Amino acid sequence: MSNTKDFAFFPGCVLTQAAKESKMSLEAIAPILGIKLHEIKGWSCCGASQAQCVDPLATLVANARNIALAEAMKMPILTTCSTCMLTLTKAKNALDKGAKERINKYLAQGNMHYEGTAEITSLLWVLYQNLDTLKSKVVKPLSGLKVALFYGCHSLRPERELVKESSTNPKSFEAVVSVLGADIVPFEKRLDCCGFHASYPAAKSVQKMSSAIVGNADKNGADVIVTPCPLCQMQLDIYQERYQDAQDSKLRKPIIHLSQLVGLALGLSNEVLGLDVNIQDATKLVS
Repeated sequence: MSNTKDFAFFPGCVLTQAAKESKMSLEAIAPILGIKLHEIKGWSCCGASQAQCVDPLATLVANARNIALAEAMKMPILTTCSTCMLTLTKAKNALDKGAKERINKYLAQGNMHYEGTAEITSLLWVLYQNLDTLKSKVVKPLSGLKVALFYGCHSLRPERELVKESSTNPKSFEAVVSVLGADIVPFEKRLDCCGFHASYPAAKSVQKMSSAIVGNADKNGADVIVTPCPLCQMQLDIYQERYQDAQDSKLRKPIIHLSQLVGLALGLSNEVLGLDVNIQDATKLVS
C-alpha cells in the first residue's frame, strides 16, 4: 500500500455488534497503513454460512446484491470477517460460473445488476500482499511477545473456493506476524476448528475443542492467541469461562484480533484498539 488504497468495506453483522473492538482496531490501523475504508451503504447479512442451508436462492441473491453495491462503488471488497469473506466469495464463484443471468433477474427488481468486477479480499490477505509497507509502519516491534496463531476454518477452507493459499500449509499469517516482530510459538492446533458454528448442536464437543486450543497454546508458552476471524475470537474469548469451567480448567488466555495485534506494533493504545473490551484481559500484553 505504497499509496492509499480504497476499499468497499463490508463489516458484516459481527463487527457491528458482538465484536465492535475488531471494527475499532481495523479503523484505527487502516489510515496508518494507507487503507481507506468506504463502508458499503445498505449492506445486509451475508448469511454466515448457515442461511444457504435454509434458503440457498435467497442467500445467493442477498450476496449478489452486496457485491453489486460494491461494484457500483468501483472498489474491491474488504472484510475482516473470515466467514463473510468465504460466503461472499462462494456467492461470487457461483454467479461467475453460470448463475449470474438468473440472479440478475431478481436484482433487476431493485434496479441493480451484478457484473462480476469486484475482487473480494480480507485484512489478512491485504497485509500479506503488502509486507514491506506494514514493516515500514512498525514503531513498536512486539519483541518478546509469544503468540499462537489461529487461522480459523473460513480463512483457509474450502481451498477450492478461496484459492488464496494452501489450506494445509498456509504462510500468510506467519509472514504478517513475523513483520510485527512477535515470537511465533509452535501451535499444533493452529489449523483446527474453534467450533463456533457447532456451538448449539454439539455443545459438549465444542467445549472440548475450544479448551484444547487454549490448552495447546499455553503448553507451548504463548502469551496470547491471535486470530484473523472475529467469530473464532468470540468463541475462544467470550465463551472461554464457560467451556473452561465445563472442562474443570482454571486456565485463561487472552484472545485478540489480528487488527489489534497490528495496532500494538503500530504504537496504538489499548483503548484505541479496544483491548479493554476483550473479555479475557488483553491489556497487559505490551508495556
